[in-house]
Amino acid sequence: MTGSVGAPAERREGREKVSGTARYAGEFHFPGRAQAWPVPAGVARGRVTAVDTAAALAVPGVLAVLTHENAPRLAEPDDPTLALLQNARVPHRGWFVALVVAETLEAARAGAAAVRVAYDAEEHDVTLTASHPGVYVPEEANGGHPAVREQGDPDGAFAASAARVDVAYRVPPLHNHPMEPHTSTARWEDGRLTVHTSSQGTGAVRAVLAKLFGLPEERIVVTAEHVGGGFGSKGTPRPDVVLAAMAARETGRPVTVALPRRCLPAVVGHRAPTLHRLRLGAGADGRLASLTHEVTTYTSRIKEFVEQAAVPARVMYAAPHSRTVHRVAALDVPSPSWMRAPGEAPGMYALESALDELATELGMDPVELRVRNEPDVEPDSGRPFSSRHLVECLREGARRFGWAGRDPRPGVRREGPLLLGTGVAAATYPVMVGPSTATARALPDGSFLVRINATDIGTGARTVLAQVGADALGVPLERVRIEVGSTELPSAPLAGGSSGTASWGWAVHDACAGLARRPAGQGFDHRADTTGAADAESGFARHAFGAHFAEVAVDTVTGEVRVGRLLGVYAAGRILNARTARSQFVGGMTMGLGMALTEGSTMDAAFGDFTESDLASYHVPVHADVAEIEAHWLDEEDSRLNPMGSKGIGEIGIVGTAAAIGNAVHHATGVRLRELPLTPDRVLTGLLGRRT
Repeated sequence: MTGSVGAPAERREGREKVSGTARYAGEFHFPGRAQAWPVPAGVARGRVTAVDTAAALAVPGVLAVLTHENAPRLAEPDDPTLALLQNARVPHRGWFVALVVAETLEAARAGAAAVRVAYDAEEHDVTLTASHPGVYVPEEANGGHPAVREQGDPDGAFAASAARVDVAYRVPPLHNHPMEPHTSTARWEDGRLTVHTSSQGTGAVRAVLAKLFGLPEERIVVTAEHVGGGFGSKGTPRPDVVLAAMAARETGRPVTVALPRRCLPAVVGHRAPTLHRLRLGAGADGRLASLTHEVTTYTSRIKEFVEQAAVPARVMYAAPHSRTVHRVAALDVPSPSWMRAPGEAPGMYALESALDELATELGMDPVELRVRNEPDVEPDSGRPFSSRHLVECLREGARRFGWAGRDPRPGVRREGPLLLGTGVAAATYPVMVGPSTATARALPDGSFLVRINATDIGTGARTVLAQVGADALGVPLERVRIEVGSTELPSAPLAGGSSGTASWGWAVHDACAGLARRPAGQGFDHRADTTGAADAESGFARHAFGAHFAEVAVDTVTGEVRVGRLLGVYAAGRILNARTARSQFVGGMTMGLGMALTEGSTMDAAFGDFTESDLASYHVPVHADVAEIEAHWLDEEDSRLNPMGSKGIGEIGIVGTAAAIGNAVHHATGVRLRELPLTPDRVLTGLLGRRT
């Protein structure tokens, strides 16, 4: 073995990115390429009655205007959000009703502004409440999870508990907002379609395009050479790729569609708002007797997506009596979808905040309360954990953070106008693995070529997969080349659910190990397919775990919350690259800081749209927002995962961060704020309420 796995190897594409030579989906400058700009619907519900394109077509450089009256006909998609320009129906504000194609981006934008659309508007409803008359219990939540799970008598056990907490939390709509907006460049030649797209999985894009346009998949090539982030919003094909292919077919020219950022909240998915009710009952010793987590959320009227926010409560703590319920209302809103750690991020915020409230009720240290409720097996399924080192994460985090010196009394640490506090929360994320194929080839110059249709969305996948291959081959890392990001490569699943490296790495390992075992002269290629192994049913509950600690300063004059320190300690299997892993953990924690303090979206009831639709109004955290972020991990070994012993790390960093910060704000102020984000107005209102 070469020891490549685990080393802090630099990203292979890093120099290309910092020098500007890495090409993204909008940077393929084919001869004659045109640009396109979409026209979003101006009503929240209704029908298009007329589209006047005359002024748009008169704009110099405009080539065509596609509407539901003249756009190419598509086969009915499995995803209704891709039935673009097929009929006059407007299911929500921002739905695309036209596309202007022009010689330049400026002309396309001017043409789009000149399109005049008339509507027959209908009454709309975009307001979510827990008591909404349209709320129902779905068959299942996202990911195939049962909507309801119940064990024992949670109501009776709660009523009989010595300590009880019955609280409600609210998480607003949140938006993915990757640095690179959703962009695709499409080109038709001799009945073949080539697409460069910003996607987390090119295989899924090709399959969808093949169905929509009635083409065999082998006549479509989709590449995603570099992707400027996605956070779940690029996990499935989005309107940009369908519109680009439609426009290219209609005009006979290559066409690029780069969705304007202000359009993204309405058409590429978002994290739906979630309303949480938590009821925790415990004995005087802190052991949970009853745990109930009920979640109400919304979905659109055209596609059901139910954020699985109560599912983490089925994993975390030992409680003999429990109930977890998901409820949903179909409203006239854009279709929600995946956003980093779907379910776990909002669900664990509510659960870990409620557990902190229980610790206060009991007068118990919140770290010790979590340790005391550590389960022997997964509470929901009864399966043993393949590995679970949450207690060790909590203990190591407490040691590194200096938790033992903490004064548990809230609101007592002060520096001038600043109130200081510390908080803790746990984190979990499931281990997911899918079947992949990969090939390894020995080249005449002594190097090796590994090929797999993985997608590097900025996580360092190229680098880590090369490390896995080098280790399996027993050669230095620099002798392994890697090709990813195209449907012309061996098939592999998308980058999502923190499953990418675990899935792709398994196939790469097997391909390279198989090649290494071949006697000299018996072939220079080996192909591996992990179907039947990677997707085999496991008798173990497989999860990553972590502990988050936060220190905050709350300004009693302005209401501003500053995070002085964030610490995360993780048990996530074998860490394959120390450098890229730390980057992933820190990135997730930074996103969790945004969820806690700055990120929030407001649905305007009258207008039927998100008020915060760009980065000027939807505030993501920046460098100045946190003074210090530390990420550490345990040397966890787990042989029940994959040949590398790795778990996903892309999402667990966000999961407990918001709760740790919220708990620290309570410790600083003595005020419990139960709605995110913790903006200055909410903090000041809470402080004023405490004074009165």
